[in-house]
Amino acid sequence: MAELSKEIVIMKGIDKYYPGVQALANVDFTLNRGEVHALVGENGAGKSTLIKVLTGVDQPDAGTIMLNQQKINIRSPQHAQALGISTVYQEVNLCSNLSVAENILIGREPMKWGSIDRKAMNARAKEILQKLDVDLDVTQTLGSCSVAIQQMAAIARALEISSAKILILDEPTSSLDTHETEQLFSVIRKLKSDGVAIIFITHFLNQVYEVADRITVLRNGALVGTYETAKLSRLELIMKMIGRSLTELEDMSKLKQESSQHIKSEALLEAKGIRRANALEPLDLELHGGEVVGLAGLLGSGRTETAQLLFGIDKPDEGSIVIEGQPVNKYSPLNSIAHGVALCPEDRKDAGIVGELTVRENIILAIQASLGWFKYLTTREQYEVADKYIKLLNIVTPSPDQPVKNLSGGNQQKVILARWLATNPKLLIMDEPTRGIDVGTKAEIQKLVISLAEEGKSCLFISSELEEVLRTSHRIIVMRDRKKVAEFSGDVTENEVMHTIAGSLTETA
Repeated sequence: MAELSKEIVIMKGIDKYYPGVQALANVDFTLNRGEVHALVGENGAGKSTLIKVLTGVDQPDAGTIMLNQQKINIRSPQHAQALGISTVYQEVNLCSNLSVAENILIGREPMKWGSIDRKAMNARAKEILQKLDVDLDVTQTLGSCSVAIQQMAAIARALEISSAKILILDEPTSSLDTHETEQLFSVIRKLKSDGVAIIFITHFLNQVYEVADRITVLRNGALVGTYETAKLSRLELIMKMIGRSLTELEDMSKLKQESSQHIKSEALLEAKGIRRANALEPLDLELHGGEVVGLAGLLGSGRTETAQLLFGIDKPDEGSIVIEGQPVNKYSPLNSIAHGVALCPEDRKDAGIVGELTVRENIILAIQASLGWFKYLTTREQYEVADKYIKLLNIVTPSPDQPVKNLSGGNQQKVILARWLATNPKLLIMDEPTRGIDVGTKAEIQKLVISLAEEGKSCLFISSELEEVLRTSHRIIVMRDRKKVAEFSGDVTENEVMHTIAGSLTETA
């Protein structure tokens, strides 16, 4: 029997066109047996398209795919699974009302006397999970399990359905905490040792260096290169991903320092003792024009709850909010827009973009809402607004009439920003504006935040990435256990803020 080659997948010269855009241009990609291969790049770089071609979701317009040294045309996702190629997506696509075992073996349940043999099914599911070194009660409902366990079940199902020799993990850690991520990495290492070839797609570069053997970088639909992880520094990786030096990131502190001279002395918004039961303890907060205020803290610390109170999504049980000297008596997003307050929400998919609408229609939504439904923007006015902000924010789209769901995550985030910038807000609240997007777009958004402050606007910047809070904010408020525990102005180290978040420094209000 001939020895198997090291390469299990060889993709050569892959082209893929969509209406108005070339998503892939002459891309090569090689995957070896028993390796973890990270696929990285900015949003819109072509990662998802390459995976769609490999899994039969889309057909390439040019190029060849070799599987086990045999040229092949992958006709559909079902065909890909039959060939041993399985994908586990960021959002687990399983049935939360069924048990773990039922999810793993759905459609392949062992039968006895014309009925599902549940004892055999549970035993088989437990056996599959034990091969991954995962020990859990397979009879429990999947919806009652953590996201990490749901990921394990999805991987187990992928292995069972196709006897997968190629496993694609698409942003698998985006919703996991540190412990859960390490649990997943243990499974990845076990699969690797069993000879499974794994494509690992992530925006977390530290995780790339933790588990990946090789890295392939895509940019603007083209191949930048494939590198051994151990021989590529993080700085070099970022430069290859964004296609330019890190001058913008390195100069951010200088830009922030220069912009601080624009901070106005009088408060644009003043909140006194605002509180909401089971959401936020009494909070005092001042936001000034020309200032970026960062909210730092862990998930559940009260950051998003603060944003929702300030924007009028929720009404405080106690306390008051004053905007430009005028008390807020009516709490609603429409009233906030009328006061010049805007909110870019944390969940861009569920609370931000309207996927079925075009880029233009998404951008003009907030303006139209403020005008009311009996005073319509003309089509010409809509295009003028959309074209202005597509150019200003460098939104990559074939046209303003492209459905926003077809854009990359980073460009969808820019569309949401455009929507609110179009209202010319005095205060822009940004809740996790850079979550799940690439390094280059993060730098653009951070620079935009500072430029807005230079124009005299106030920005409340919420991020789980402490480094970017420090880089962007003139003042930092630390939240913990649904209350404000500290406030820092001027120079402060990451270590000081981290200790405060952890509760190991003296609390100050």
